[in-house]
Amino acid sequence: MKSKITVNKKFSIGDIDRRIYGSFIEHLGRAVYEGIYEPTHPTADDMGFRTDVIELVKKLSIPIIRYPGGNFVSGYNWEDGTGDKSKRPRRMDLAWGSIETNQVGIDEFQEWAKRVGSEVMMAVNLGTRGMDEARNCVEYCNSTTDTDYANKRRANGFEAPFGIKVWCLGNEMDGPWQLGHKTADEYGHLAAESAKVMKRVDNTIKLVACGGTGYSRAGEWEYKMLDYTYPYVEYVSMHSYFKNPDNNPAAYMSKLDEVDDYINGVVATCDAVKLKKKSNKVIHISYDEWNVWEHSIENDRARRDADRWTSARHQLEDVYTFEDALMIGGMLMILQNHCDRVKMACLAQLVNVIAPIMTEKGGKAWTQTIYHPFFYASNYGNGKTLRPCIESETYDVENGRTGVSYLVSSVIYNEEAGEVIVFALNRALDEDMELTVDLDGFTGCKLTEHIELYNDDLKAVNDRDTQRVAPANVKIGKKIRLKKHSWNMLRYKVD
Repeated sequence: MKSKITVNKKFSIGDIDRRIYGSFIEHLGRAVYEGIYEPTHPTADDMGFRTDVIELVKKLSIPIIRYPGGNFVSGYNWEDGTGDKSKRPRRMDLAWGSIETNQVGIDEFQEWAKRVGSEVMMAVNLGTRGMDEARNCVEYCNSTTDTDYANKRRANGFEAPFGIKVWCLGNEMDGPWQLGHKTADEYGHLAAESAKVMKRVDNTIKLVACGGTGYSRAGEWEYKMLDYTYPYVEYVSMHSYFKNPDNNPAAYMSKLDEVDDYINGVVATCDAVKLKKKSNKVIHISYDEWNVWEHSIENDRARRDADRWTSARHQLEDVYTFEDALMIGGMLMILQNHCDRVKMACLAQLVNVIAPIMTEKGGKAWTQTIYHPFFYASNYGNGKTLRPCIESETYDVENGRTGVSYLVSSVIYNEEAGEVIVFALNRALDEDMELTVDLDGFTGCKLTEHIELYNDDLKAVNDRDTQRVAPANVKIGKKIRLKKHSWNMLRYKVD
């Protein structure tokens, strides 16, 4: 099979905002406790954070991390995670059926984020709480005034404000599973009023409004909600989780095309409200939850009550396959190709809970299959996304999409580094691909590196002792060959 990618140096989609390589830590399962925080671990630092986990996170070069939820935030009292740890309350987490000890809160998390080189994307509770708690949280985190909540932060040992600049106005408020679920009109009004008071406390913050949760729920919700919030927010959230319930890899990987439709639809809805309001303001996308979430669902359902009302329950601990890594690599290309409107995104989540990094209590930390494409995208996918013209054979999915391109790609020009980076996914299950790359407008083009993620077994996994799925350097020859069902990164040096 032969395929071709053509780009022109002058035709770009836009500049990549590095925050599309964000992630997410929720108070869920072992993401916090036994994940990033384990004071008795041999590698624990002065604050109880696992430094082996910190090192793995730092390698991913994550610019922003969403916190503390997720469904968790809709029942959370942010004040519980501040001040003297010995006096912090233990609470029932109604979202996930566990006990929250509050030994980690915003006081600790903002410091952990600094240690991994990331900013915090903070979410406020618009489920069981509202605008008063939201504005107080902004004051506590960001204010320099001689006022109550700023002084409480100082009394807790933090003279300098945390300087959190991105805030989520609740989480998935369209969903009946959410504590404090609201209609689009109810949420739109509350989110708009909360946004007003939050920005009166700190007018430099940027706000994310809740979009409809997933492709099937998007559309009408955003249109109604934005009618209230458009003047006060900068972003609308999008969420996607992928599954392969029929064990059909071709259909599974075709779901990447649905994401294109989803993004285009939400962008069109935002622009429709822009037209309605005769506004010059452009609303961007925060794709702040996305991942594969499948492997742990039945197990979690079966043992739903087994360890209910305990702390650090083992929940959502998906063990990722090689085909999941292909999906993650492809999704990153979709985000890169929509960089003109997708300005932030969060792989959900980061440690233990549907995560690229896993830990053993008191023991090792290791990387799952999905760690690798994220590593290369975040570290090398920076600069300007060029508009690719792709020539490729296609396939049809039974009772699904037709004309699905075997080749998925994004092409990024990093002018500062003098590089063009080509990410390429071969979705063909049984056939290698001979790839031609035409970099029009560039001179002195030389392919210097070809990184390949491949395993003959689509169900191969990594564990604490063995990295069965790991990147490999491909010897550069006269032709570029993409193996069947493989993810690839090509680095070109250009003048």
